[in-house]
Amino acid sequence: MTLTKADIVEEVSKLGFSKNTSVHLVERVLEIIKATLGRGEDLLVSGFGKFYLRLKAERTGRNPGTGVEAIVTERRVVRFKCSGKLRDRINRPM
Repeated sequence: MTLTKADIVEEVSKLGFSKNTSVHLVERVLEIIKATLGRGEDLLVSGFGKFYLRLKAERTGRNPGTGVEAIVTERRVVRFKCSGKLRDRINRPM
């Protein structure tokens, strides 16, 4: 099952918030996450995990459809490391 932003908004609205307020809250949290990572800072959500950036070096890649080689430029990618609490919850017997 895929959890969508609409699903999150629905869960937040079950806490007693209006649909509009729920949308605003979810959007604001996502904007904070994007802004923090955009500044190159790590984001730690206690009990959930840590979002952080890693630099991927420039490399030679290949288009799998055509086989043509191309340079893949240096870039930052977002990584996630889950907390111990989340790991324990995920690995709990069902």
